[in-house]
Amino acid sequence: MTETADDATPSELIDAHIAALGDWRGETLARVRNLIHEAEPDVVETVKWRKPSNPGGVPVWELAGIVCTGETYEGKVKLTFAQGAALDDPAGVFNASLTAGTRRAIDLREGDELDEDAFKRLVSAAAAHNAAR
Repeated sequence: MTETADDATPSELIDAHIAALGDWRGETLARVRNLIHEAEPDVVETVKWRKPSNPGGVPVWELAGIVCTGETYEGKVKLTFAQGAALDDPAGVFNASLTAGTRRAIDLREGDELDEDAFKRLVSAAAAHNAAR
């Protein structure tokens, strides 16, 4: 019997999403996914906001609440931290949604470099912020 999207675990859905992209966006999403797990091994993968126009939904990493989401668009991978405005970002990793009330995001375009250590610190800070709430 073939597994359908309805039977798949969130991690399997994210695997399928990455594989379906088949380009730099999939590679980028896979890389940041690994960094998230390195930073917070207990993080839980979920998929939210599945709908007919986006049947695969949006990959989400949670630990005591949403740490971040990983959306893919034609020209970028967008990592949105639900409580990003509450996090210190001395390395300036956040580069999008900088005026939003609560969230902050990182837009990665093809060829962009990500400060992996600073990113992992943001992931850990987001998890700690969630746990403290």
